[in-house]
Amino acid sequence: MYEPIRTKSVHTMAGTTADFPHRTREEELDIQLAGHLAALLTVTDELRALAPSDDLDVAAERLAGQVARLRGGRPPVRSSVSAAERGDAHIAALHERAHALAGRALVVAASRADTAGAILAAERMDAHTAALTNELTTTV
Repeated sequence: MYEPIRTKSVHTMAGTTADFPHRTREEELDIQLAGHLAALLTVTDELRALAPSDDLDVAAERLAGQVARLRGGRPPVRSSVSAAERGDAHIAALHERAHALAGRALVVAASRADTAGAILAAERMDAHTAALTNELTTTV
């Protein structure tokens, strides 16, 4: 009564599943976490150039270590930032940006169950919150 379908269905994927690489959820989360931590490292390096401190130096090295771990040992690309004279408002904006990036990293690290990444991100959030609070109290 009905004629059988002679062409491939448009609802199935063309070819086999080996046509494109697949990543696991954990691999995707590793990539996201490495990206957030690398962005946080960039902001940290900029803050180090504008307002050097031992805390930022240690944080930058720890961030670089975590990014390298997540990228299979490849160290992150770091740019050298020249210490240009910028106002307190710019430094405060960098601390706010770093706080936001650390928050994103914390969310991804928590969903991935990456304790080391989560601890580092939480510590950086606390440090940038303290820096912002300190900036507000010294300008008032």
